[in-house]
Amino acid sequence: MGEDVAGDLHVTSRLVIPEAELRWRFSRSSGPGGQSVNTTDSRVELVWDAAASGVLSRTQRDRVLTRRPNGIFVVSASQQRSQWQNRREARSRLAQAIRSAVAAPPPSRRATRPSRGSVERRIAGKKRRGEIKRQRRTLDD
Repeated sequence: MGEDVAGDLHVTSRLVIPEAELRWRFSRSSGPGGQSVNTTDSRVELVWDAAASGVLSRTQRDRVLTRRPNGIFVVSASQQRSQWQNRREARSRLAQAIRSAVAAPPPSRRATRPSRGSVERRIAGKKRRGEIKRQRRTLDD
């Protein structure tokens, strides 16, 4: 993704999180990097409070708070050696998390009756299974 690590976060074409609402935290990361790991703050944590945000519509806020009751999104990234790459990764993960939280729920399934063929196949399978079990029985005279 060619997204920059600074500026507003473009979640969808209509939803843009202002940079002022994003909070960054940096810390030392474990993993690859050799001695550099012990001296650089390459681990990135990105926090966004949806409940306090002014960019969400009432519907979007309700969806987010239904799926995340506290409304706080926290994303961390520490896989890469550089802080810049981890920042890019954290931004894309946060955008994906917000996209899924704001998305409309899928349409509910309309209940339908099973087809006659599926019912007959189910019953035939049950009869076959019962016959197999019946053949295993020992006959005591």
